[in-house]
Amino acid sequence: MASRWSRFTRGGPSRLLGHTRDTTTLLRDYLLQETVDPIRTLGRYVVAGTLGSFFVGMGALMLLVGLLRLLQGETSAFSGNLSWIPYLIVAVVAVCVIALTVLRIVTGPARRRRPPTTKGAS
Repeated sequence: MASRWSRFTRGGPSRLLGHTRDTTTLLRDYLLQETVDPIRTLGRYVVAGTLGSFFVGMGALMLLVGLLRLLQGETSAFSGNLSWIPYLIVAVVAVCVIALTVLRIVTGPARRRRPPTTKGAS
């Protein structure tokens, strides 16, 4: 009688252990694929965007300082009581650049992808 049941119990725990390892490996790989890898990819985009924004901002600042130095040094029209006019011109140019940037962000590609809102809905 013992020989009859031995074929069912032979290799039972080792087979179960092998299936358990396969299942845990599959689960771990799936979780890494669906959680960690997208977060890493998103992190790369955030770092690249942050660095790009920083360098564009520094370039714009240098261009504005260069414009100020150009207006102060190369033109003699802004001397004496009119020495504040180059600062005003550079400030207006900076506000225009900021306004154009905000306008581009608001009316950019993300605006076209959003569904239209209804005015009467509350």
